[in-house]
Amino acid sequence: MAAFDTIRRNHEHVPTSRIKSANRWLRRRLPTGLYTRSLLIIIIPMILLQAVVAAVFMERYWQMVTQRLSTATTRDIASIIDIIQTYPQDPDYTEVTRIARDKLGLAISIEPNSELPRPLSKPFFSILDDILSEEIHDQINLPFWIDTVGDSGVVEIRIKLNDKILRVFARRSQTYASNTQIFIFWMVGTSLVLIIIAVLFLRGQIRPIEALARAAESFGKGQRLETFLPRGADEVRRAGLAFILMRERIERQIEQRTAMLSGVSHDLRTVLTRFKLQLALAGDNPDLAGLNEDVEDMQSMLEGYMAFARGEAEEDVGTLTLTDLFDRLEVDFSMHGKSLSYTVEGDNIISVRPNAFNRLVTNLASNARRYANTLRIDAKHSARWLTVIFDDDGPGIPAANREDVFKPFFRLDAARNLDNSGTGLGLSIALDIARSHGGNITLGDSPLGGLRATVRLPA
Repeated sequence: MAAFDTIRRNHEHVPTSRIKSANRWLRRRLPTGLYTRSLLIIIIPMILLQAVVAAVFMERYWQMVTQRLSTATTRDIASIIDIIQTYPQDPDYTEVTRIARDKLGLAISIEPNSELPRPLSKPFFSILDDILSEEIHDQINLPFWIDTVGDSGVVEIRIKLNDKILRVFARRSQTYASNTQIFIFWMVGTSLVLIIIAVLFLRGQIRPIEALARAAESFGKGQRLETFLPRGADEVRRAGLAFILMRERIERQIEQRTAMLSGVSHDLRTVLTRFKLQLALAGDNPDLAGLNEDVEDMQSMLEGYMAFARGEAEEDVGTLTLTDLFDRLEVDFSMHGKSLSYTVEGDNIISVRPNAFNRLVTNLASNARRYANTLRIDAKHSARWLTVIFDDDGPGIPAANREDVFKPFFRLDAARNLDNSGTGLGLSIALDIARSHGGNITLGDSPLGGLRATVRLPA
């Protein structure tokens, strides 16, 4: 029993895995855009419906009408043969030719001492050949030859009558449902018109969604898009209005934070100014040297706090040349007796907030300069992403602390997340700038033995 259960489970597992594989294969090949998927939702059922209608039409109406027309035409030919074989005729068969032409709509001729031609190959679409041949065989049952391909408007039928050949020319419409092409033309033409209308309508519905996506993407990169207005269906309008309200709340919160810290900075700077004045009036007193250093540290810390709170959010997007920025860093490293090298792959000019991005790169490079002797920067600018990798040969950061070093004011005894002011905000400011551009910073192990910092921003 246990063996039977195991076999049953294995058999049940195989179809499930195959279904999952088929679903994954289908998902990889289906379009991902909403516009394309919406078109498929409209077009595929329409094509299936037309295929079903055409198949039913071909099977029922077309075949039935062709069957009846071919039966009637064959019956007329059988009547002519009966007249020829039963009643005496003129040598040139004038009367029977007239009757066939005037009463039956058939053009006939009788060729004595003739033979049937060699059979022709069947056309690809042979419904007329099959039905007409079957009717001639059932009603006349004499050797025959038919040609439904030669002249598109005429069907030729030859029947062997002892020592002569009866040639019959009938209009194709007499033996075949010729209005089928009109039906298919109108069906396909109407479908194309409906598809064009659907494309135009869908395009109008998708545009507001694309505008909302662009506005959200621009806001995520720190760019302002003043011209965005909610449009489209009610659901899209509600989503656009919710985005505008969210953006206004975030901007208000940033402005309140900046205004509050600006006020605090102003008050603290007033106090620090009084401290400096009092220390200056006290003269060169060795006992006050430590107090002077503390005041300077407080001034540096205050500037660092303000820079972190401000985050360069008010700066507009512009262009920046990567090689110019890296050249300045290379000179700075040389002045400190350190080594810096860089490579740039792709477009050298990027679209960012220049001052903010300059500070991001400078903070990461300064961190490496403080704790390492060599820094290598590899920048890759593709169509979708800007990736800048910083590799150094310093002591690195333990894996357990790589998330904590991005926290504001987080410091380690031997930390390398200290900026020039010593406030512990260097990496926090860099990460804040990267995320305001819609990107991120990750830390890892460098091939040089130290720390690898990877900056990835949307291009």
